[in-house]
Amino acid sequence: MDQSQVTANGLTFNLYREGSGHPLLLIHGWPEFARTWEKVAPLLSDRFSVVAPDLRGFGNSDKPDAGPSNQAASNVHADDMFAVLDALGIGKVGVVAHDIGAHVGQFMAHSHPERLAGLFFFDTPYPGIGSRGAVPAMLKEVWYQSFHQLPWAASLVGASRETCRTYFSHFLRHWCVNKAAFDDAIEAWVDNFMQPGNLQGGFNWYISNNAWRQAMMAGELPVPPPIAVPTCVRWGEGDPVLPPAWGDRLGEFFSDVDFQVLPGVGHFPHRENPQLAADEILKFFGGLPATAWQEGRGSAPDPAKGRSERRFRLPPFGQLEGARRAPPF
Repeated sequence: MDQSQVTANGLTFNLYREGSGHPLLLIHGWPEFARTWEKVAPLLSDRFSVVAPDLRGFGNSDKPDAGPSNQAASNVHADDMFAVLDALGIGKVGVVAHDIGAHVGQFMAHSHPERLAGLFFFDTPYPGIGSRGAVPAMLKEVWYQSFHQLPWAASLVGASRETCRTYFSHFLRHWCVNKAAFDDAIEAWVDNFMQPGNLQGGFNWYISNNAWRQAMMAGELPVPPPIAVPTCVRWGEGDPVLPPAWGDRLGEFFSDVDFQVLPGVGHFPHRENPQLAADEILKFFGGLPATAWQEGRGSAPDPAKGRSERRFRLPPFGQLEGARRAPPF
């Protein structure tokens, strides 16, 4: 991928570009940066123009906050992404996102649905998870989300290359079914997160979104209008931190969603099985009508339509066995 930089929202964003065709914006999650897409992007570039930026605070993009900050919530990143697209002269785009990047994608869809041809998410946080992330059985998986909010967390993880490698190796192996998915990249991950500001830059997402997370767990999160942009969600069957059973409420928050569980992968389908991930992305965006990419044709929700009219395609219920229903919002 060709590396370049653009200035947007007063910051410099590092990004990678490859291919030609309709544009796809690839948004990474945590613990990641734009390089996480390096094995998928070439498989998409024959049919699409791929843009993969580092979010603010990540990779080689600017770090506007030197220390812990609550100014890096998903809505801020969403505004950044639209500003990056503006700087590149891109109007309408398809979004491919993972983990917290998919959370950013949801805020993009709520603010400017008319600029999105479609949404494709891997293993995504969303309001329907509710209180399930706080049940006792999940505490050993989600502990890091509280740890990242401690003012000394970045100093502890970044005390040496060894401590940094130990920390990220845990997530990059434990969250995978394919335990070797990052073996060829772990030193690059350590190099990245040992750069000044990159640990704290990632941790700031957790600080900034903590109020949202707590409200979700307490059942006090205001119910957003359903996202009407055509959406495809693919969820790794072996994801321990975002179990695929939690996809059971997607239909309450997306009016046109295709949800399936991917076999043989965990939290990082795009790294664990790049060909499978690319095939799913190409199938979804290749199946959109030509009009979906036309400027000025939006996907804003129609307030006259009730929830009963929303389409929701789920796999057989057996694939969601063990799901715990979150309390209504």
